[in-house]
Amino acid sequence: MHTPVLLEEMMIGLEVHSGGKYIDATFGEGGHTRALLEKGASVLAIDRDSKQIEGQKLNSEGQKLILKQGNFSNIVELAKSSDFFPVDGIIFDLGLSNGQLRSGGKGLSYKNLDEVLDMRLDDSCELDAETILRQYSEKEMIAMFMHNSEETLAVELSKRIALQRVGVRPLTVGWLVEVVNSVAKNNPRPTMTRVFQALRVEVNNEFNNLEKALDGAVSLLAPKGKIAVISFHSLEDRIVKRFIRSHGYVQIGKKPIFGDKELRFERSAVLRIFSL
Repeated sequence: MHTPVLLEEMMIGLEVHSGGKYIDATFGEGGHTRALLEKGASVLAIDRDSKQIEGQKLNSEGQKLILKQGNFSNIVELAKSSDFFPVDGIIFDLGLSNGQLRSGGKGLSYKNLDEVLDMRLDDSCELDAETILRQYSEKEMIAMFMHNSEETLAVELSKRIALQRVGVRPLTVGWLVEVVNSVAKNNPRPTMTRVFQALRVEVNNEFNNLEKALDGAVSLLAPKGKIAVISFHSLEDRIVKRFIRSHGYVQIGKKPIFGDKELRFERSAVLRIFSL
């Protein structure tokens, strides 16, 4: 099992202790939940991807663990329906799990060329990525790429997609990779990352869900409770930073904690921990 990014720093910052109650709002492959349970804590673990919950290998017998499938934007309802509040800490790890990227079958990674562009993390999403790429106008695609990933080639990409999508069925990861390569010829990988990010954010309404989740999480905290958020791109971190400042909450430490720049999975990670 892959060890979550910045796990030790998060555990220390939240002051995880035996007998405490914690919500792991992004269960994934269970790394954070496992660490919390090993400390003797009780955990409500949430994930919107049912496969992540179904595929978990934690034995809940004899452990203080509740597993819930759901969108963390509904964190208040999920916690109250489980009679799991107030809590000492809440964790949001906004990265995708290795399983989702490597073998999820959703087209989330630009390396899985044969997969169809779906990207839905649950069935509540109104549109999948293929539908968005087929139905959005050039103007709508430009707005999506700029708003969701600040892609500088948004105009050129949107024009090329509009031309290339005609008559192609289905739209696969390989098809989109070819489109990006044809536009960002000199250095396509950063553009590829931003394009896939923009689509995933659009499909799963990630930014709005994060804002709603943070609002709800605050209401579930016990006195001296804390919230930890690990983000993986600047737009997510900006939402968290703005949320903390606009509400006058207290960030633990003057600066956020950054992942190891030498490690591929950590180099973009940013951890912010805050309290009321």
